[in-house]
Amino acid sequence: MSSSEQGATRPVVTLFETYGAGASYVGPRVAEALGLPFHRQAFSSEDLEAEEARREKEGLLSRVFSAMGHGYAGPEGGAVPVAQRDRYELVMENTRIVQEEAEQGGVIMGRNGAFILAGRPASLHVLLDGPVEKRIARAARETGIGPERAARRQRREDEVRGQMSLDLYGWDPRRPDRYDLVMNTGSLSLDECVAIIVHAARVRAGLAEGPAMPSAAPPPAGG
Repeated sequence: MSSSEQGATRPVVTLFETYGAGASYVGPRVAEALGLPFHRQAFSSEDLEAEEARREKEGLLSRVFSAMGHGYAGPEGGAVPVAQRDRYELVMENTRIVQEEAEQGGVIMGRNGAFILAGRPASLHVLLDGPVEKRIARAARETGIGPERAARRQRREDEVRGQMSLDLYGWDPRRPDRYDLVMNTGSLSLDECVAIIVHAARVRAGLAEGPAMPSAAPPPAGG
């Protein structure tokens, strides 16, 4: 993509996945194909796993759990103190980051990008999903962990990431209604997903033509 094209359109793809759906493979390759940056999500699976075992950890993730207040009690059911100011600051900071990343264009992983950038021109919002058992198997294979640990991560991550968005932004990223593309990586290969997303992003940004509309059928003879 030329610099003039980038400056004119700045295509953005927001990408959210349910655990193990393949976004860590798809996202960077979409960004590379578009010639644009790849913006990582705020928290990794390892961050969330460590936080469950060690909630007192200092840093941003602990502030997120605190800001979520009574909406998320954690796996053990312990209440997390409500911190309205932290919640407001986290939302404002994350929104600022997403908007700055969108100005650069590229692929934005997570961060409630589909919600924050809803209606932004040249933006494509994508959800990667698939059957739970296939997602767990892929995650175990790609990360080198056992299937039992991958299954625990799946339960934790799908719940916590959804609850974060509900508490901080009031939307559920696991629902399909805010996405332009919902892709089943249990039936589509990850490379097929990359190709589809790249083409759709180019069409959305006006950098490629979509399929031609069928021409009207000729009138019947003698009509």
